[in-house]
Amino acid sequence: MNGFASIPAFEQALADLPEHDSAALAEARARQAELTKPPGSLGRLEDIACFLAGWQGDARPRIDRGRVLVFAGNHGIASLGVSAYPADVTRQMVANFEAGGAAINALARAAGLELRVIPLELDRPTADFTEQPAMTAQECLEALSAGAAAVEDGLDLIVVGEMGIGNSTAAAALAACSFGGEADAWVGPGTGVDRHGLARKAAVVTAGIATHREAATNAFEILRRLGGREIAAIAGAVVAARQRRIPVVLDGFISCSAVAPLARHHPAITAHCIAGHQSAEPGHAKLLDKLGLEPLLKLDMRLGEGSGAAVAVALIRAALAAHNGMATFAEAGVSNGA
Repeated sequence: MNGFASIPAFEQALADLPEHDSAALAEARARQAELTKPPGSLGRLEDIACFLAGWQGDARPRIDRGRVLVFAGNHGIASLGVSAYPADVTRQMVANFEAGGAAINALARAAGLELRVIPLELDRPTADFTEQPAMTAQECLEALSAGAAAVEDGLDLIVVGEMGIGNSTAAAALAACSFGGEADAWVGPGTGVDRHGLARKAAVVTAGIATHREAATNAFEILRRLGGREIAAIAGAVVAARQRRIPVVLDGFISCSAVAPLARHHPAITAHCIAGHQSAEPGHAKLLDKLGLEPLLKLDMRLGEGSGAAVAVALIRAALAAHNGMATFAEAGVSNGA
């Protein structure tokens, strides 16, 4: 998928979501029942393997080629004091990614994943969404398309991550607009702001919701009015992955916020997604509950970049190793108790 030709094309893709391969899923479950262990004794590892089987359309799923997609964008609201770091850090961290020196570089290598970093108009921050939409319709469509274009045939799994000073505030606004609740329930320390910074973040979110509440009536409008380019790109990648039946591992609060407007209007969008972890950002647990996702890990991480999701891929690989590598009762000559 090279992108979305128009807003109706995006909306059609979101409305027409392919389902998993039920035959492959059933075959994977049947295999689990024949492996040399009591039924259900590997817990969620069994569920993970079967989940991937259903979406890959193969009873013996694999991750021969997994990819981390890190999208980067700058936010107009960063000038309102919502982050402990200046907006210049976005570009500096992109350079660090490209030089191989960031956490996600090390964690992607450890997980056996490709890493692709995609900066989006870093010299052109989004608008201050307390006063006007963060993006024009065309800008949002371009960001969605950039995300979709990063997803291609041949991938077994994708991890979505982000970099963008100010984006935890945008994420809180997206969550609040999508699922309701006061700003205080969604904002958190992000890069490490103090209580005064938290108050500023809550005020920005409240003002943004007030400005756009009446017009933010569908997924596209919520994203373009309150999101950012990197967040919209994650949304585009998630939709494109669904069209190709590629499973997605979501990272923390910000990557999940990209899915929130989609899930608000199309709840089935999360069916091909795994929550890699529950971050230390306070709103993430609440957002995961709204999305109907149970995280694989809870390690008090709050870095972003796709880091928590990359760590979770090691667990997913363990699930596949057991599923594909164990002997069946018949192969091992072990009685299954039947």
